[in-house]
Amino acid sequence: MNFEHLTEVMRRLALEAGDKIMEIYADPDFEVRSKSDESPVTEADEAADAIISAGLRAAFPDVALVTEEQADSHGQSVSTFLIVDPLDGTKEFIKRRGDFTVNIAYVVGGVPVRGIVYAPAKDRLFYTDAAGVSVEETGDFAKDKVGPVTQMKVTTPDNDALLVVASKSHRDQATDDYINKYKVKDSKSAGSSLKFCLVATGEADIYPRVGRTMEWDTAAGHAVLTGAGGAVVRFDDHTTLKYGKADFANPFFIAYAPGVDLKLP
Repeated sequence: MNFEHLTEVMRRLALEAGDKIMEIYADPDFEVRSKSDESPVTEADEAADAIISAGLRAAFPDVALVTEEQADSHGQSVSTFLIVDPLDGTKEFIKRRGDFTVNIAYVVGGVPVRGIVYAPAKDRLFYTDAAGVSVEETGDFAKDKVGPVTQMKVTTPDNDALLVVASKSHRDQATDDYINKYKVKDSKSAGSSLKFCLVATGEADIYPRVGRTMEWDTAAGHAVLTGAGGAVVRFDDHTTLKYGKADFANPFFIAYAPGVDLKLP
């Protein structure tokens, strides 16, 4: 894989998908339906998926593609693949809360090695560069020209005053019970894969997820956090979270900055 080309393609497609999402977001009457698992889907999810999928298949025809909105891609047994959530945080999108993202990642041997997370309503763009280092780009996000970038780096946590981030739409008692095992200075909520990025930028130290997620929800954020010096482990035994699992379903997990004194359930 030519990682420079991969970064360029993922960045351009994420921005193009973000433009389409925001166009639909501005429509007061966009369509919302329920999928077979009762989760919501909008025309923005499907339009963004069409843009990203077509672009990735054209650029990387020999690489397997898994995407949330195409159920026929979920039956694959692969360890190296591209994986897409064209609109992560659909509930946030529907409620017009802004915490939704475009996620694209490249997984090699079960490990997310490159990824991009774009939050178009918040004008935040995070991705791994060609070398695998995570950066946040600012500026006008031109498709053909990269703006100013700042390298992202997790902070050294203070275990007596941790900064915690948790899900906005899925926070529950089990999550709070686990967070209460730590000495917490501040706790905030965020939607979608932005939680990984907040740990990657040092705005949080730990993000525990005690709830159902799929690999397309986490792969891009996982790659960005890894490229900033962070890690993602299983909730139950603290082994590294792997990808290419059956049905692409995740166990509970913890994303964190090294130095956090992780607690077992």
